[in-house]
Amino acid sequence: MHCALSDTALQALLDEDVPYGDLTTVGLRIGDEPARLTMYARQGMWVCGTEEAARMFGLCGASVSVSAASGSHVAGGEALMCASGRAAALHRAWKTAQTLIEWLSGLASSAAEIRQSLKAGGFDLPLACTRKNMPGSRALAAKAVRAGGAVAHRLGLSETLLVFAEHRLYVDKAALPARFAELRRQHPEKKLVAEASDWGEALWLAECGADVLQLERFSPSALAECKAALGARGRCPLIAPAGGVTFSNALDYARAGADFLISSAPYFAAPRDVSVVFERG
Repeated sequence: MHCALSDTALQALLDEDVPYGDLTTVGLRIGDEPARLTMYARQGMWVCGTEEAARMFGLCGASVSVSAASGSHVAGGEALMCASGRAAALHRAWKTAQTLIEWLSGLASSAAEIRQSLKAGGFDLPLACTRKNMPGSRALAAKAVRAGGAVAHRLGLSETLLVFAEHRLYVDKAALPARFAELRRQHPEKKLVAEASDWGEALWLAECGADVLQLERFSPSALAECKAALGARGRCPLIAPAGGVTFSNALDYARAGADFLISSAPYFAAPRDVSVVFERG
């Protein structure tokens, strides 16, 4: 995978951590010492962020070799990357690069573990991660989602048609089918997705013409009953649970008949630990 951030954005991350020079390295007069740094996975993980980390070291003047690309799985103890150069360069990029890999690998690993649980249960359903990432981190979050084998549910409001109750509040109920038809005419290449919070809304939105129903906070059993009710009425929109979908219940939703899963859980996963070893020369 390529870097998700430009050199300008990566430089800004470096400058945030070292805005006015590295007092310790300069004070010890060790900046020009030849140095080597290796990063290792402390635990099994799906890797993400090594390309960005490598580029940050490069921007500081170091030479870098990446041994675990984003999207690869490594066992605990395996090397991720190695950098060599002046001690000042390695110390400048060290902590920012390490933290970035830890955070993104946590996100990627969480997504991959949900996907693995589905496959182990006999389901190859897409896992779509929402846009509920920390503001300002979308490019990196989207990369981590892909590294874990998931897809982006939507990258922004400009990308998809998703009608919430907060939109319907301003439309008369009787006018909604016509509004849906208008949306279809305006955007013929896009599916029309609508969120439902209960059975009644799901059935009504399907009758209004929704292609996909996003079932908010439905239990697996409620999802199964809703799907059966839709089928009995000759309606067959794609259905996906949203809100509260995690590793612990993903397989239950698949067994209940979901066509795909929508989740924000990976964005709140714990980082994966990365160890850093410095050497002289």
